[in-house]
Amino acid sequence: MDLNDFDEAHPGSWEWDLRRLTASVWVAGRENGHSENAISDAVRSCVMAYRDEVALLATMPLLSRSSNRLDVERLHETTTEKTLRDEIRRAVKGARKRTSDRALPRFTAVDGSSRRIVAEPPLITPVEGEEFEAVAAGLDSYLDTLAPHWRRVVAGYHLVDIAHKVVGVGSVGLRAYVALLEGSSADDVLFLQLKQARRSVLARFVHGDNAWHRHQGQRVVEYQQALQTVSDPLLGWTTVGEHQYYVRQFRNMKGTVPLDALSATALTDYAGIVGHLLAKGHARTSGASMIAGYLGNASAAAKAFARFARLYADQTEADHAALVSAARLGSIPVADGALAAMGSAFRPGG
Repeated sequence: MDLNDFDEAHPGSWEWDLRRLTASVWVAGRENGHSENAISDAVRSCVMAYRDEVALLATMPLLSRSSNRLDVERLHETTTEKTLRDEIRRAVKGARKRTSDRALPRFTAVDGSSRRIVAEPPLITPVEGEEFEAVAAGLDSYLDTLAPHWRRVVAGYHLVDIAHKVVGVGSVGLRAYVALLEGSSADDVLFLQLKQARRSVLARFVHGDNAWHRHQGQRVVEYQQALQTVSDPLLGWTTVGEHQYYVRQFRNMKGTVPLDALSATALTDYAGIVGHLLAKGHARTSGASMIAGYLGNASAAAKAFARFARLYADQTEADHAALVSAARLGSIPVADGALAAMGSAFRPGG
């Protein structure tokens, strides 16, 4: 189990990550209808787990920190809340099925003598002509960003088909492709995903208007590898036309724990787990000792972050209310049915 989603990864202040994480825990607790006291317990659990893990890892050699990991089997033994253990078990079971060969019958069909990605407009649409050739050329360039062994492995596959595929909410408006490749047989397949990468939203707060990173896909890949104990070995980057992309396996055994299924006790346990994971990622740098010294071993930091998280959750709800109001007044355009969905995003009194 590890951190995920590195599209905005960028060097910066460690507090930014912990503040964002604790604010997210508070918003999740309110969305689940938990009491403010219970949510405060969850946030404090997150901060104290982060504090304790950073302090522990700061005493270890950098090389040892880089191999430190949190095994799912260990989580089953240490997590006391049954509903959380069950959700983790379900997430792991689902993730192990998210592989290219399992995706084959769902996303493809045989057309004559060849296999093609099945179109599901508007989510999945075919890529043809000059655009197909441009993406194919980009995949050739991508090979140069892989380690030599993996370059030889991927080069053993040949490109069969490419499609546009709409991805998560955070990437709406950005380009994304999925490519189907075949190896030694029709059942030996590899799905690669190309996701457009732009300058991190954090960059201007660190470097102003200077770009600093020449290739944004390379930035995403390098910081994912820096923060995760074990990353997708096929992570790489490329350029297609005017746009920069990072490349990864499309079905790479990724799973998640649904937060809306967690009780207050389970959320507290889960917040401790993600605090632990964030600390593990941060401690892979040489700044762990500084962070540990700053936080100390008392509860002052937990109290301060809890107060921030509560106030930020208040601001989040106020911002959302203003958005819904603007939509109802017609100040901003919304799609049919979107207003009802927006209105239910936060529960009344949360």
